[in-house]
Amino acid sequence: MSSDTLEGRQAALRSKRVRNALRTAAFMSPWLIGFSVFFAYPLVSTVYFSFMKYDGLNPPTWRGLDNWTYVFSDLPKFWPAMQNTLWLAVVMVACRVVFGLGTGLLITKIKLGAGVFRTLFYLPYLAPPVAATLAFVFLLNPGTGPVNSLLEAVGIPAPSWFNDTAWAKPALTVLAVWGVGDLMVIFMAALLDVPKEQYEAAELDGASAWQRFRYVTLPNISPIVLFAVVTGIIGAMQYYTQPIVAAKVASGVMGGSGQTFEPGYPDDSTLTLPQLVYNLGFGRFDYGAACVVALVLFALSMAFTALLMRRRGGLIGSGD
Repeated sequence: MSSDTLEGRQAALRSKRVRNALRTAAFMSPWLIGFSVFFAYPLVSTVYFSFMKYDGLNPPTWRGLDNWTYVFSDLPKFWPAMQNTLWLAVVMVACRVVFGLGTGLLITKIKLGAGVFRTLFYLPYLAPPVAATLAFVFLLNPGTGPVNSLLEAVGIPAPSWFNDTAWAKPALTVLAVWGVGDLMVIFMAALLDVPKEQYEAAELDGASAWQRFRYVTLPNISPIVLFAVVTGIIGAMQYYTQPIVAAKVASGVMGGSGQTFEPGYPDDSTLTLPQLVYNLGFGRFDYGAACVVALVLFALSMAFTALLMRRRGGLIGSGD
């Protein structure tokens, strides 16, 4: 074979590879553009501004690690916000997953009126977050709320809920569990997809109800449980609307003319990292510190997700 023929084939092969690469890039371009514009560029900008002094009005100036030192050492609200966010990510997400799975199991076992109960459990999820929070603050009002009135009527000490540092986060958890209809529907679909033959084989082997759930149900729905936990933690890391609305209403400050409000009432017990980011950036115009907190929040989300993806078998049980 002559060298000219070999070079011609190699050139044709290179040209084909280039065309294939361009075709692949063209098909991937919507994702590449979206990833670059909505993720890569904001992330790089956040890292850049975390080392800058910037108020949104004047040109940014270099501060080095001063913003990071300020956030971790001199910002008094950072660690309470961190603790509250982690508490919600663990306790609130666990309660939502357990309650959503339990409700899904209950609905799948009901033979009569399952559609009615499914609708009743799903409806709270459709309520707008602000309206749902307002309703809960009214229901849990320590002085006039019907929940405390009922508790006092049966002789149970009534907590102050959103006005008590010890009960504010549990009250938010109750609110989150009330709107668990989305997880209920997802778990119902997964539970109905479990092969009935496996349940029949387990019954023939003498397995109890708990053993059937432990060794048949959980292994089959493990990807859905993992999905619920991961998305729940990501949602907890973005938890903003409900705590700030509850704090405003419970404190009597609704943001009217001449009113100022520091998030976290009472005593920073409902302050979360997203609220701190907003308060630093748009309340105090300290974009450098706000970017630092945002990066911490991003790192926490990534760490939780990576940990759950690596230990997903131990999280839900493999049934081995």
